[in-house]
Amino acid sequence: MEKVGVVASLGQQQLLRPAWITAALAANDRLKLYLTLLQAAQTHTEQPGALPLDLSRELASAQVSAPWLKDLPGTAYRTGKVLHVPELLRLATLLRDDLRIMARPLLEGEATDENELASRIGQWCSWLDALSDDALEAAQLKALTSGKRGEEDSFHLLVMDLHKALNHMAAELSNETIDGAHVWQLDEADRPRVAAFMRGLARTRALKLDHPGLDTAATRDGARLLLQNDIGTNDAHVLVIQVEGLRITLTYSDLHRQRFAFFQELLSEIGASWSVPEARTTSGLNAGDAYYVGTATFDCEGEEALQRGLEGIGARLVFLIDWNRARKRLAQFVDKAAAMAILSETARREVGHMAWLVAGGERLIFAAMQALGADFFHIGDRLDQVMGPVQAREFLIEALALASQSMQQRQSLALIADETRLLLVRHLRRRRDEFDLLAEHAAYCHALAEGLRDALAHGHHHERKAARKLAEHAKEWEHQADLMVMRSRSRAELQPRWLPFAGLIERADDVADCLEEAAFLLSLVAEDHHQGWKGEVQQVMQLLADEVLAATQDHVKALAIAGTLDEQSTAEDHEEFVAALWRVLNAERQCDSLLREVRRALVQHISDAAALNLATEFAISLERATDALLATGYGLRKLAFSRMGGSL
Repeated sequence: MEKVGVVASLGQQQLLRPAWITAALAANDRLKLYLTLLQAAQTHTEQPGALPLDLSRELASAQVSAPWLKDLPGTAYRTGKVLHVPELLRLATLLRDDLRIMARPLLEGEATDENELASRIGQWCSWLDALSDDALEAAQLKALTSGKRGEEDSFHLLVMDLHKALNHMAAELSNETIDGAHVWQLDEADRPRVAAFMRGLARTRALKLDHPGLDTAATRDGARLLLQNDIGTNDAHVLVIQVEGLRITLTYSDLHRQRFAFFQELLSEIGASWSVPEARTTSGLNAGDAYYVGTATFDCEGEEALQRGLEGIGARLVFLIDWNRARKRLAQFVDKAAAMAILSETARREVGHMAWLVAGGERLIFAAMQALGADFFHIGDRLDQVMGPVQAREFLIEALALASQSMQQRQSLALIADETRLLLVRHLRRRRDEFDLLAEHAAYCHALAEGLRDALAHGHHHERKAARKLAEHAKEWEHQADLMVMRSRSRAELQPRWLPFAGLIERADDVADCLEEAAFLLSLVAEDHHQGWKGEVQQVMQLLADEVLAATQDHVKALAIAGTLDEQSTAEDHEEFVAALWRVLNAERQCDSLLREVRRALVQHISDAAALNLATEFAISLERATDALLATGYGLRKLAFSRMGGSL
């Protein structure tokens, strides 16, 4: 006697519900397939020259062995507005019977005369029984297939509501979990397979942060293990996995063609063989636009390979969440193909895109571009047009990886924004590896100067906590700059051609030292030593910090140009390079003058000895940074033009 029969003979009807739910979910798959056949029949009569939709794989997957169903769309025809579907009455019988199978676990034992679902089911069974020939009026076809809410009830809406109720019942019914998956009626051989899938899911689940989704249910249906994962709330975004023997069959449908192609690529890399995706249209779904359905199969050599395949599938589902939103955001900086390539690469690296979106997404990149100023980017510039497509793609991949790592380490959004800016400076206009360390070092100098300028602008010399935080960041940035110096010295010991670059970066390190010292002094000023930092003192200090930042930006600019200079450089390139260096020279002279104005203002407005000394030392440190920038600029000028085969 079958297990279900044994349970029934004992009178324990409640124990039948898991088996009924399994049968009901299978009936749901068949019902949606029958409705798709009706839609395909309608499409065939409207486009008689097109090939009928081939649903043979879906029929086989749903275990429907009725050859006449496969041929049904191609036999339909119209007379006026009436759709004629041969075998319609046979199809109506299937619809009615599977509707009852789907409803059984929900209605058994309920007071059906008071149950709304029972009333709707009864009405639709009577409606189907009332069909007398192969003709469907337009209103009747809509009543069967429409999925649009807010209008009259439809057969399709009832199926959708039953499916949601079944999923809820399944979650309540399952009192066992395997690593978070709700399971019931599994064989012992199924358990390590479910665990493998959940192991992959757990490996990347954290990447979705607080976004909902990825709930899993598993059960057995005859010879098949079934796994269903909640990857979206839309009825057209579905993923179902069947495991039978050593074969994995995955059916996937998606609203977005690009995301479907992305998922195809991810699974193909771990051994999936895909059917040709088919575009379908169902009334009420995806605003009437097409959605895409395909089947992936994995033929595994053994149990270990099968579990490895399930783990690989589970690990890749998180990258479907908010994928299209990330693609659209990235397409503001690179072309569509590059945006998809970036998302594919971040999925391969298992860093994803959700953290980048939560941390600000495109705002992070625009802010980084804006921070570098008009010398690098203008309004309307696209990243790949300025940096080149390869450099832009590499930068964005690293920006997404940086956001992912930082969010998992619970770093602040402000720090992520700072690190993204530094990352952009390091990537900007890379041409020759000899200039890479100089560019990285300049990025830290720029971050230090910008931090000081912003601190003064926001009054952080009055805020102990904010000033101390800046000093801590400045210390770390100065340490990273020191590492650049050490790396350049190590390279120079091995390669003599690095000697002039090592000397140049040592000069530039004085800039970082002066700016870090200024940040430290500002934190001391904030310890209630800011007497008189208002009015004229505040204004002239701000002017000094602004000028230092401008000089640092021109230093970054000059380095970016220097990396491109060679014997084939144009006169325009030379002029732009020299102009940037002259702006550094002018900034140094301007800072000399501003330092005197600062001293005059301090003497006039501050009488406390400690406050006066700290404020003076702070201004001197800022001014000395421009002295170091000027010395570095002279060295850079000599080096760049010597590499072009001449000198100035």
